[in-house]
Amino acid sequence: MHWDIFCKVIDNHGDLGVCWRLACGLATAGEEVRLWVDDASALSWMAPAGQGGVAVVHWNTDSAASEADGAAAPDVLIEAFGCDPAPELIARFAEAARASGRKRPWINLEYLSAEPWVERLHGLPSPVSAGPGAGLVKHFFYPGFSERTGGLLRETGLAGQRQRFDRAAWLRAQGIAWRGETVLALFCYEPPALPALLARLAEGPAPTRLLVAAGRPTRAVQAGLPDAGGDFGGAGDCGALRISYLPAVPQAEFDHLLWSADLNFVRGEDSLVRALWAGVPFVWQIYPQDDGAHHAKLEAFLDWLQAPPSLRRFHRLWNGIGTGALPALDAETLADWGVAVRSARHRLYVQDDLITQLRRFVGQKS
Repeated sequence: MHWDIFCKVIDNHGDLGVCWRLACGLATAGEEVRLWVDDASALSWMAPAGQGGVAVVHWNTDSAASEADGAAAPDVLIEAFGCDPAPELIARFAEAARASGRKRPWINLEYLSAEPWVERLHGLPSPVSAGPGAGLVKHFFYPGFSERTGGLLRETGLAGQRQRFDRAAWLRAQGIAWRGETVLALFCYEPPALPALLARLAEGPAPTRLLVAAGRPTRAVQAGLPDAGGDFGGAGDCGALRISYLPAVPQAEFDHLLWSADLNFVRGEDSLVRALWAGVPFVWQIYPQDDGAHHAKLEAFLDWLQAPPSLRRFHRLWNGIGTGALPALDAETLADWGVAVRSARHRLYVQDDLITQLRRFVGQKS
């Protein structure tokens, strides 16, 4: 079937990252996919080689009008995160559905959450009563962590790739002189507790290698480092803390970054899922919302994760919830966190992945 996925880049390319993985997964499964995106610039480093079976369309007024006049409508329309596809394209989709006399699924792919209401809303219909799509029915599709949700994006064979991964070889390939020290990977916004973490790592007692992702994480680290009189614009040492600033990397290499670490700091949605598949301890910085709704979302995730008390406390402080000192990151603590993460990963592995569930759902609605 032919699938159209619509994506608007809201902030930090997270929406695009999810949509690109979704498009690639569908194409790998034999589907034809067009990814409509209003800003595809990040794909130059996120997916420089592209993907067979995926065509990227720059989504603007001209492209929508031109496409509506020419090409055939898709068999499946995916509206990612309520991004409102162009009216011309909705009209074309609706006309094709009516003319063919068969259902063409319209899927509203929602954000990821572990909150209980996700299970109640997953798969529900939403009749369209106005506009060019009037008379059609959208269906909500919620990614999630339980069997009553749409699951998570996971490539076939991912577990085997993870098992065969050579951390030392990958670090050498990045030009990192790793000498067996604890490795932390940092992908964050500007967490309030970051300066305190950097100061603690710099003070020791054991050496730590910090791998810092490009963009906001790099700027946050450089702003939060304790004053050691050094130049930390590239790689450097700050007491017991050894810092390596990384360039923007393709999605597969980002996965390798997470596989290389003893502790991962991740943010948003896509990297949270990749941290789960990595199977090592992690701390998640949730995307903040002005009304504080992200607090409940974080607590629901920690409940599902069955996070130990120290991991819960670290998450809350990392996300600016409460005050106090960060829990220690000693070997015993990380081992305790790792047990929880691997147990959660096992629970996810026995569930169908999101692509499998989405294709089955679409088949039922066609």
